[in-house]
Amino acid sequence: MTTTTAFPPPSPTRATHLSPHVPVPAAGRPVEASESVEGDGRRANVLVEIYRSRIAEIHSCGRVSVLVILHGLAFAAIYLLAHVVRFDGAVPPALWEAAMASLPLIVGLKVAAFLARGCERGWWRSASFADLTSLGEAVTLGSLAVVLAGALAGGNWLAPRSILFIDWAGTLLALCGARGAARLLRDYFRPLFAAQRLRRVLVVGTGEAVEAVVRQVGVRPELGLKVVGLLDPDRATHGRTLAGVRVLGAPGDLARIAALRGVEAVLIPTPAVPAREVRALLLACDAAGLKAKIVPGFDAILSGALVAQPRDVDIQDLLCRAPVQLDGEAIGSYLEGLVVLVTGASGSIGSEICRQVLAFRPARLILLDHSENGLFYLERDLRPLAAEATEIVPRTASITDVARIRSLFSRYRPDVVFHAAAHKHVPMMESNPGEAVKNNVFGTRTVVDEAIRAGVEAFVMISTDKAVNPTSVMGACKRLAEIYVQSLADRSSTRLVTVRFGNVLGSAGSVVPIFREQIRKGGPLTVTHPDMTRFFMTIPEAAQLVLQAGALGKGGEIFVLDMGEPVRVLDLARDMIRLSGQDEGRDVEIVFTGMRPGEKLYEELYDDGEELLATAHPKIRVAQHRPCSPKWLLAGFERLAAAVEEPCDRVVAILRDLVPGYRPGKAGCAWTEVPMPAGDGCRISAHTPRPSLHLGDPNDRMPLAVEIFA
Repeated sequence: MTTTTAFPPPSPTRATHLSPHVPVPAAGRPVEASESVEGDGRRANVLVEIYRSRIAEIHSCGRVSVLVILHGLAFAAIYLLAHVVRFDGAVPPALWEAAMASLPLIVGLKVAAFLARGCERGWWRSASFADLTSLGEAVTLGSLAVVLAGALAGGNWLAPRSILFIDWAGTLLALCGARGAARLLRDYFRPLFAAQRLRRVLVVGTGEAVEAVVRQVGVRPELGLKVVGLLDPDRATHGRTLAGVRVLGAPGDLARIAALRGVEAVLIPTPAVPAREVRALLLACDAAGLKAKIVPGFDAILSGALVAQPRDVDIQDLLCRAPVQLDGEAIGSYLEGLVVLVTGASGSIGSEICRQVLAFRPARLILLDHSENGLFYLERDLRPLAAEATEIVPRTASITDVARIRSLFSRYRPDVVFHAAAHKHVPMMESNPGEAVKNNVFGTRTVVDEAIRAGVEAFVMISTDKAVNPTSVMGACKRLAEIYVQSLADRSSTRLVTVRFGNVLGSAGSVVPIFREQIRKGGPLTVTHPDMTRFFMTIPEAAQLVLQAGALGKGGEIFVLDMGEPVRVLDLARDMIRLSGQDEGRDVEIVFTGMRPGEKLYEELYDDGEELLATAHPKIRVAQHRPCSPKWLLAGFERLAAAVEEPCDRVVAILRDLVPGYRPGKAGCAWTEVPMPAGDGCRISAHTPRPSLHLGDPNDRMPLAVEIFA
């Protein structure tokens, strides 16, 4: 049995003070005791919020009233003092009586001008030049109102012009001085009484971004920093001051200046310091035992990409070059209103391509990937970014499924295809060369052939620098895919182009997230070889290069981004340890594990047989290569298709014959074949014709058939 306690309905008077969102029981309805307690708690919270709001309003009104009264008293005192100053203390009685009689009207006019300009709403402790300008306008407006009122009244009570000028100047000086004094107390004296010890820092640069950093550090003692000097490579600035801080020397003098000034850290504002100079500064800071901090620019803060506080240097700051900016207008001119298909859409590069494509308002964006989970999360991320007129179509499929790919092309008729789907992990593909061939060679072949069959306007394939003089199965397969795309370029109305770039920072499986995870676990960081170098680019750069290639390509080109100088992987590992606030050897160790199968010490962007051509973009080059013999390529594909289920060494031997410059790495591959019972696994169907290379009518192509047996 449930015991209930009935309460009378709340009185109308009480109800009027409650929020309309607080439920009130209907009259006569019994309310359980627990419900009553909960309801009373909610009502109490609402009343507290109402009282707080009213107190804030009262406080604000009280502050304005006090300011108006104080300014009125100041206006009166300054006006009378102007008479005393004008007559050296001997003010004529008649003039003094006129001043006292007109004082209420003059003060009223000045207060009205003060309120009209909104000067009562300013923050004294944060007074700026704009606030002082507003005060000057209010004071001038008040003086003009006094003159106008005197003229309308016949001028009988109006003071001499000299007194009005002294009054105007005195009022302006007093009001601006009061606010300037408040700002001075906040900016200069408050940091002197900071409870915590302030770390002495240097700031690199002398531009506007540096001035903003210096001022913010000065007025925020809670940051625990004190700027003691600036560093600038321009010797003409040495000895000058910026925001009260002196330029002490050049960045090359960092160690000496830091020792003399007791410096503990260096702030590097962006974009005041170019990206190519960041590494040299970091090395100098490391040698001097100083902490380096990157302070983001206002553009990054306002865009939401970064928070407004100093941060540790991100690995993207170590590209040794400025990020490449591509031509968005040219990209948008050929994507807007079109149907765009992205294969491998849920991958690191594919997903970024999708995001950037949406910015150009395509009519439809088709997301193709074999990972259902990846597509699910990608679609959720992209929906808020898409325009109302853009349709997003997620489709799960393998690029090796000829019938499925053909169906998708026939149904959606894409105008542009960005082919990012591929097996990319080098050691994994060394152990599974047959799968690399199926996906990276024959999967690409399927997508290209169906794009041509469907009349696609532009097809862009993503390749890798590992395709140049490859030492890995993955690189050899990518080079073979490049050759195939080039072989069809002159025989198709579809613009078939390829994009080749290096390692992408932050992409799945790249060295950066691996190092981060190893540092999080306390190490060690695993580096295969101390002399290994790689070209690095950011994910946005990679996606922009792909989109730009679609705009620039005429067919048959291989586009390559200028990625600057290669970076040693060992240097990246050391930088990440240092930037995490730890020391190499003491906190985190670096161990060398030896080169993995398929790896080489350095990557190349161009083959010796490729001709380098300039493009309309200064940071993009074209690697022009002569297409191979169609008959030779046809025979090679047939041999390769027949060998994909054979032992690994057989697949590698055929790849070596087909791909110029392919030499399996000395690290080798421990290929081990596990016997498989007949009828199990995945095999090429014995009753289906072997795949052949299409060089004429797309309808004559014989697709690669794969059967899956339970």
